[in-house]
Formats: sequence, C-alpha cells, structure tokens
Amino acid sequence: MLAVKTLGNNLTTYKRNVHAMGDKFEISVVGSDPLLANEQIEIAIDEINRVEKLLSAFGDHSNIKQINREAGVAPVKANGEIFRLISRALQISELTHGAFDITYFTGNTGNDTTSVENVTVKTAPYSVMQTNYQNVVLDAGKQTIFLKEKGMRIGFGANSKGYAADRAKFILQMNGVSSGVINSGGDLLTWGTQPNNKPWTVGTADPEQRKQPFAHLNISNMAFATSVNAEKYASISKKKFQSIASANKGFPVSEIKSVSVLSPTAELADAMASPMISIGINAGMYLINQLNQIACVIIDDQDRVYMSKGISI
Repeated sequence: MLAVKTLGNNLTTYKRNVHAMGDKFEISVVGSDPLLANEQIEIAIDEINRVEKLLSAFGDHSNIKQINREAGVAPVKANGEIFRLISRALQISELTHGAFDITYFTGNTGNDTTSVENVTVKTAPYSVMQTNYQNVVLDAGKQTIFLKEKGMRIGFGANSKGYAADRAKFILQMNGVSSGVINSGGDLLTWGTQPNNKPWTVGTADPEQRKQPFAHLNISNMAFATSVNAEKYASISKKKFQSIASANKGFPVSEIKSVSVLSPTAELADAMASPMISIGINAGMYLINQLNQIACVIIDDQDRVYMSKGISI
C-alpha cells in the first residue's frame, strides 16, 4: 500500500492497486491510521470482487448466464440487484435511442457454453435485429427478465466497472472514509477533499497528448469517465487546439475524437461516455444539456473543444 503524506496536517492518502473486472482499479482513501486505511481498502476490494462475480456470465450459479440461456424460451427470476441494474441500463438505452445497449447476439441459438464477459456498448447500427434493448422484457411484479429472441444475450462491459466503483465508494463511506478516489481503468469517482482540503481535480487532455492537459476540472463528489474514438484517434495528426465552442453557439459537423462525462455516479458516467461518440456533437450536447447533474467535454477530429452547460474551464 502506497502512502502519500501531506505536509501541515496528519492526513495521508493511502493507495492500493488491484486487478479486477479485466482492468486495474486504484483505491485511494484519506486518513491518518495506516492500519485502518488498509482494512478499509480491503473491504472495498471485497465489494468490487463481489460485483464482478454477481455480473459474471460464467459459473453454474450465474444469474446472468441463466437469463442468457433462456433467451427466446422463458422469463428468468432475477437477483434484485441485477434487476435494478438492468432496469437502469434500459432507461439509458431509451435516453440515448439505443446508442447504449447491453444486448448482443452470439449467433448461437442453442445452450452455448461460451459467454462474452466484457461486451462493450454498441456505437454503430447493428444489422442483427436480436441485438436490441427493446427485446428485453422486465416484469417488476415477478422480478423476472426475458430476452425475447434466441441467441440474444446481455453483458455489462459498458457499465460494470462504474457500478463496482459506486458500490466500493458506498462501502467505504459506510466504514468511515470521508474522502477518497476510486480509479477504475482510468475513470474516476471521488468524494470529499484531498488531505490539504483542496478539491479533487483531473487534467482533461487531447487523447493524443495525454501528458499535456489543457484544463483542470474540479471533480470532487463526482464521477469522471472518458471514451476515445479509437478509429479516429489512429488517423489524426497531432495539432494544437483551434477553438473552444460554447454550448449555445451551434457546432460544425465533425467527428468526435473523445468524450469525457461528469455525473454523480460512475455507473452513469461510464454508460453515457461511449454512446456520445456515435450520437454526435450536436445531438450529444443537446441531450446532455437537458439532463440534471451531468456534463461533458467533447474533443473533435479538428481538436476543437466543446463544453456542455455544466462545465467551466
């Protein structure tokens, strides 16, 4: 466990890295007792591992595997936590007109034994009709989930790490951690303040020049998630930023290179970041500006920076 001491008070930031959910998590807690901090971090790691097991599509007792196996056959009784997570995911799918979608298609209509653990959000039209969030039927009274088409599956690659971070934060707060940061594969969830009482900040950068941030954002008590358009990133030469456009001026038609989303929860920030690339600048900014407590920064392929109403840099 790494300890970062702050001069002037007895508070220290204690950090530990752990590999979970196919990625690296870094858990940081602010405190004065290294033994207590170590125990608190252990509890958070246990919670992340619990969420990973809960959302896994592997294992004979996996609820996700049962739901996927009965696709096109019958509804499946869902764990309450899974039911609520899927319900929220479908709400985001509706909000983004399907740009965010936890469904995918295996091409296998039998009881296949393979599963896709980290299926990512769809960011382009998909020709297979089975891949459609509208084919997920929830029965709140019976708490069942039914996938209407054979071969249809659900996966949580697009929002599972964010949800795990939210749960770890909740557990840490319940165990007396008033300030901390959870870094889940580069996406951040913060609460409280740094040991020097200053807010947590993040440097927002061009994805091609990550070591040269153009602005620092206050992200205390917020989640911050970034999604990069890998195809555009591979073909764009390094340039300086040309302009900064505000949300009320209208935007030129261009491709999105990266999107960073700020929201109260990591689950929502993760879920919204990727589909924003396919939604586009105009529609994406319009959508974000209609929502409460959520904001975004977009960089296009001409290195122009766009900010929603809730962002000031």
